[in-house]
Amino acid sequence: MKLNFAALRLLLAALCFAFSWSVPAYAELVLGKQYTLVSPAEPTETGKNIEVLEFFSYACPHCNALEPTLNPWAKKLPKDVTFRRLPAVFNDTYMTYARIFYTAEAMGMLETLHPAIFNAVHVQHIDLSNERTLQAWVAQQGIDSKKFSAMYASFSVISKTQRAKQLTRNFAITGVPSVAVEGKYLTSPSQTGGNEQLLPVLDDLIKKVRQDRGGKS
Repeated sequence: MKLNFAALRLLLAALCFAFSWSVPAYAELVLGKQYTLVSPAEPTETGKNIEVLEFFSYACPHCNALEPTLNPWAKKLPKDVTFRRLPAVFNDTYMTYARIFYTAEAMGMLETLHPAIFNAVHVQHIDLSNERTLQAWVAQQGIDSKKFSAMYASFSVISKTQRAKQLTRNFAITGVPSVAVEGKYLTSPSQTGGNEQLLPVLDDLIKKVRQDRGGKS
């Protein structure tokens, strides 16, 4: 019995549809290529939600370049996913920028200051790792520089910075930006082939976590 062309197209479409549901959404992910494993896996801080954790630094031009791509994606994540940032700490300069991040967070100014800090460092070329320069820049933003300096030197901010340094080691972060999913899958633009290519890999790793938990992707 012969099938006409229209019938053959319908059959192929049905087969493709069935195949797409039978193959996991992350089937094209290759361990060791698009992502690596965190060993041992690190606990998350997002409760039942899947954690997406970006390791970044204000000192990093690649992190600055990723911002326009990653931010819109992070704002549209499903309700069962939480996006967090963690400032990587490799040396004293990175530690200074981590303290700036945690100071802005503690003062409730992170949403405003986060893009402004990137702009200051990478567009205006202001050395915010210099504390006097930082104080002057903070004042220019209309912020009480004394309050900022007090928070910057606080036990809470220093403790969080030390914790960030430890987590940078625990996750074996060797460069930024890097993104960990659920404390056990690690990827980066350099692994995926670019900033735009990072996002579908993150989407698939999130789906993989859901399937790891026994749920639907």
